[in-house]
Amino acid sequence: MTVISTEGEAKSSGESALRLVWRVAILVLIALVVFLAWLVRIGEIYDGNSDFAYYIGLVGGLLMLALLLYPLRKRIPAFERLGKMETWFKFHMVAGITGPLLVLFHSTFKTGSLNGAAALYSMLLVAVSGIMGRFIYRHIHRGLYGKKLTMEDVGAMMADCAVNVRSVYAVQPDIEPRLKAFHDMAFDQSGSKLGRIWRFLTLHLKSRRLSREVRADAKKGLVRQFKERGGSRRDVVMNYRLAKDQIDRYLDSIVMASQLSVWELLFSYWHIIHIPFLYLLVFSGVVHVVAVHMY
Repeated sequence: MTVISTEGEAKSSGESALRLVWRVAILVLIALVVFLAWLVRIGEIYDGNSDFAYYIGLVGGLLMLALLLYPLRKRIPAFERLGKMETWFKFHMVAGITGPLLVLFHSTFKTGSLNGAAALYSMLLVAVSGIMGRFIYRHIHRGLYGKKLTMEDVGAMMADCAVNVRSVYAVQPDIEPRLKAFHDMAFDQSGSKLGRIWRFLTLHLKSRRLSREVRADAKKGLVRQFKERGGSRRDVVMNYRLAKDQIDRYLDSIVMASQLSVWELLFSYWHIIHIPFLYLLVFSGVVHVVAVHMY
């Protein structure tokens, strides 16, 4: 079976088309969920006190409770025989999305009692925290389920990309100093703390802008060489694609290497915040269930 990656540049026109279909399907699914949520909110599908609402809330609550299984799998050696960490992480991701969604539909997107509101807001805190954690996680791992990156990994990656991108320097003389200036700026630790934070937040955008500019200059240089020396247009296209890939990879490696330590620090802080939110969710959920059945 061919695996279609959603990260990086598409390797073929077929992969580009499949990526587009996948993104359109996701947008259609989100639109459908929003439409159903609106119908539930105005009471067109079921009532919040119905058995159906009760059972989807029960399933959603159990899925949220099952989120605790993933950290247990990570920390208890006896659980290692129960499956790979990748599979557990996939389940953790699915349960972390499906559980809160079912609980929201259970509540019909309304807050009634105090204990119900506390459970709902605790769940939303955990869901938002999980999304933030997922965002940070992808910056310090290879792909969604890959191994954790180290400074040695990204340093070797950047060195390898620096060697490969040298072939582009001959196309346009000013490409090398511009890439070097970006490298120096990315690793510059001088300036105020606010300035360093701003540089961290905008570095990826600056790399994309520089990439577009350098790729445009490389394209002009390749066209100029073609007019001066002749050759095949196919070779010009192939050389441009190679140059484009090398430029993008080199700039991405600079961003990754210069920011990895910060992402690691943010991930450690996220753990400190996320775990108490999870315990708060379990506590408020138990209180809500007990209150519902007692009263």
